[in-house]
Amino acid sequence: MNCSVASNDINGSGDSVRSSKEKIEADIQNISSDDPNSLDFYIPSDTPPEVLAYGSELQQLGVGRAGKLGALTLKLEYDSDRRKTIVRDLYTKVPLFAQRALYLEESLPSMAYMYIMSPSGGILQGDRYRMDISLSKGAYAHITTQGATRIYRMERNYATQIINIDVGAESYFEFVPDQIIPYRNSRFYQTLRMRVHDEGTMLYSEMVVPGRVASGESFEYDICYMKAVGLNQVDQLRFTDIAILEPRERNLNQLGVLSSRSVVGSVYVLCPSSVVKSIKDDINSTLSPSSEVVAGASILPYNSGVIVRLLGDGASELRAAIFDVVRITRKTILNAEFSGIRKG
Repeated sequence: MNCSVASNDINGSGDSVRSSKEKIEADIQNISSDDPNSLDFYIPSDTPPEVLAYGSELQQLGVGRAGKLGALTLKLEYDSDRRKTIVRDLYTKVPLFAQRALYLEESLPSMAYMYIMSPSGGILQGDRYRMDISLSKGAYAHITTQGATRIYRMERNYATQIINIDVGAESYFEFVPDQIIPYRNSRFYQTLRMRVHDEGTMLYSEMVVPGRVASGESFEYDICYMKAVGLNQVDQLRFTDIAILEPRERNLNQLGVLSSRSVVGSVYVLCPSSVVKSIKDDINSTLSPSSEVVAGASILPYNSGVIVRLLGDGASELRAAIFDVVRITRKTILNAEFSGIRKG
C-alpha cells in the first residue's frame, strides 16, 4: 500500500497491452445493475483491494439502509425554443440533491448553472453515492457543490462515490466541485467515468486538502483513492488516471509526492484535438509564474485533452488556479468569459 499519482497511456501493441486494455474497459462500466432500487446500482465494480481491506461490517446503519445510498441522475439538453439549456430529467435520492437550473452568466445566457447539495453535511462510513450526468443537443452547463465534501471519521467500513458523465457533440460541461476534506480515520474511494464526444468538451476538477487543519488534523485519514477514466463517444479508452493517498502508509511530505505542499489538485480537460495544444500552452504560461501554486499541464494520450496537476498550501490558492484553467478553456472553446462561481 502506498501513495501514487500516475497516468496510464495504453498506446502500444502486443497481448499484454490488449489484455490490460480489456480489463480496464471492463472495470470502467462501474455498475452491475441499472436499477436504482438495487444495492448493486451504487456499488463500484472496481473497488480496489486497498479500500476493500477496510470492509468490516457496520454495527449500526449498514450499507444499503435508508440514508446510506445517495443518487443523482441528471439529463441536460439545449432547448431551441427557449434558447437555453434545460433540465430534461432529474432523479435524486437523499442525501444527494440538485438545485434547479439558474442562468447566471451574462456572456453565456444559455448556460445552466446548478448546485449539488447534501442535507447530511458530509459522507459517512458505509455511504454509497452515485451521480449520472448527461448533456446532449449542444447543452452548456456548469455544476458545482454547495460546499466542501467532508469525509467523516470512520470506525468501520468505507465510503464510495461513482460519477458517470456523458457529454454529447457540441456540448460543453464544467464540473468544478469544492475541495474534499478527509477527516481522521476516513476511507474514501471515488471512480469517475467521463464519456466525451470528440466534438464535445468537458472540464472536471478535484482538490484534496490534508484534513481539518484548524482542528489539528493533518494527513490523519486512512486512504483517499481517486480514479478517473476518459472515453470517447464509441467507448474508446483515452486515458486512466489514479491517485492513491495513504498518509499512514507513506509520508506524503517527501520529494516526489507532495514535497512541502499540503493540497493536491487535478483538472481534466477533454476537448476537440484541434485546440488541445493551445489550451495546454495557455495554461502553462498562465500558471507557471505563480509562487503560491506549483502547476503543470500535459497533453493526454491520443491528443484527446489536457491534464493539469496542482500543488499548493491552501484551498483558496488552488481554487484560483482551477478558475484560471476554466477561463482559458471557456475562452478557447466558446469565446466567452468566466466570471467565477457565485455562492451565498
